[in-house]
Amino acid sequence: MRQAPRAFRRFRWACAAGVTAMLTVAACGGSSDGGGSDEATGDVTLRFSWWGNDERARITQQAIDAFEEANPNITVNGEPLDFDGYFDRLATSVAAGDAPDVITLGGAYPREYGDRGALLDLSTVSEQLPTDLIDESALSNGFFSGVQYSIPTGVNTYSIVVNPEVFDAAGVPLPDDSSWTWDDMVDIAQEISDSTPDDTYGLVDPTAPDVVDLYARQHTGAGLYTEDGELAIEAETLENWWTMTKGMSESGATPSATLTTELAGQPGPEQTLMGRGLAGMQFDWSNQLTALRGASGADLQMLRAPGESTGVAPGMWLQASQSYGIYSQSEHPEEAAMLIDFLVNSEEAASFILADRGLPANSEVLEAITPLLDEDTTVQAEFIAEVSGDVNPDLIIGPTGSTESVSIMQRLNDEVLFDRTTPAQAAESFIRQMEAAIG
Repeated sequence: MRQAPRAFRRFRWACAAGVTAMLTVAACGGSSDGGGSDEATGDVTLRFSWWGNDERARITQQAIDAFEEANPNITVNGEPLDFDGYFDRLATSVAAGDAPDVITLGGAYPREYGDRGALLDLSTVSEQLPTDLIDESALSNGFFSGVQYSIPTGVNTYSIVVNPEVFDAAGVPLPDDSSWTWDDMVDIAQEISDSTPDDTYGLVDPTAPDVVDLYARQHTGAGLYTEDGELAIEAETLENWWTMTKGMSESGATPSATLTTELAGQPGPEQTLMGRGLAGMQFDWSNQLTALRGASGADLQMLRAPGESTGVAPGMWLQASQSYGIYSQSEHPEEAAMLIDFLVNSEEAASFILADRGLPANSEVLEAITPLLDEDTTVQAEFIAEVSGDVNPDLIIGPTGSTESVSIMQRLNDEVLFDRTTPAQAAESFIRQMEAAIG
């Protein structure tokens, strides 16, 4: 396994939450009896857990069957579960010392479980699980405290989605995303709003923790958090952000305060301005492109965020859609590593799974399956391949309590847009509230 990235890594999964207190007993004693072996024959049985629907279970089983055919001494028992109950059951099984050998994780969970000793240091199985072809910034999602605890199942990235039809209607050319700035974005949004009907906007209000973090890293080199779990963003950066976005709302470049508040409670793609064909630009994840295209009926495209080439550092990153870890008390860590290696580094496994768990982070596997993808997913794959060499690898996993940033920022954004508080006051309030949340 190659040298792990330098910094602690980022928590960006909207659904992630703190693992239950039962994790404190993880790895305190005993070994998992979930996997098994027959000492006389050398046969091994592994348990492999994941969440998802029946279709995911079907294609995952196809990959398992192919792995078992290539490794006839290893039997893999799949343990699929719907998302709502998955992490509760996982926490219970870890606390009981009976967790699956291969565990599917997401968001902050690799850090939560790793910090409590429930995950294996993957450098100990590097012979069975090479990572040379896996993107370093994607690996960073499972690296913290100096240890690689999980491997990405696949990746997506944050981008700015654009509707060329809205640009054309406004007579505005698409920007050069290799060089455009935030000032360019503001000007373009204003021009679109001024040149289209009143219900169409140049940009959907962009205020969200992920976008602000991206903006902060570009402008100061530091995002929302420090490596030791403190708040890193400065009040001045937040004040500058809200000064910019309030000005856009007042000028009509982005929606009014009332409409922005209404839209915040309507997360479905078909309810967004972009999904309704009423916005020129919207910040979003690359894996949302298919849903937004379907809702809008338009040939939506993705661009790099503004400011990527002009700031102190790049702000964009590759996000692990999910990740695989090995239970630290597994009786068969090497065989578990072989299974993960097959799932993430094998073109055969990818031919079944395709982009179901994100686009492959292994560059060769991604190239191999791209011809098998549908048109919308191919656009995503090509965009990720294009930006992967330029994204920022130094991303920090948010500490426990960092999920509060979404609701805190939304409330303060409403206060700013409705002119009930100033950008400076909102900046100071955000810092106070977030320090309390993560403290």
